[in-house]
Amino acid sequence: MIENIPNIKVPIIKNGSSDILSLAEEFSNKKIILFGIPGAFTPTCSEEHFPGYIKLYDQIIEKGIDSIYCLSVNDKYVMISWLISYSQKHKIYGIADGNAEITKYFNLISDKTNNHMGFRSSRFAMIIENNKVKKIKIENSGELNVSSADYILKNL
Repeated sequence: MIENIPNIKVPIIKNGSSDILSLAEEFSNKKIILFGIPGAFTPTCSEEHFPGYIKLYDQIIEKGIDSIYCLSVNDKYVMISWLISYSQKHKIYGIADGNAEITKYFNLISDKTNNHMGFRSSRFAMIIENNKVKKIKIENSGELNVSSADYILKNL
């Protein structure tokens, strides 16, 4: 398993706007949850995975997590639209890994070409501390168990 967070620059979305930032600099000296989804606006991601983190956000933060980030192999415009489409106020940040650089770095690329979706991120969750991956949970295709907010909260 790769442990180090890469110094890859990607759009990071906070409060409806994005800046191109170094992932390593963004995560420096923090304890982070990073979860990955196959795609913004897709059913499981939009109806279960992301809303689970919105629902349990405060409880996760109370366990000593500084921030929660959601990564998808989508461009920043799609990610911004998706993040602001939630009627609930939330403090989850987005990472638009449009070129799949982070996804490839961690070998989390998923071939969804049979569904006409191209190459996407596998569904996963990481617990990261001071730019080191402490735990990573990768879902089997079509499942939402070990990367869910419930599961991660229980394992903090």
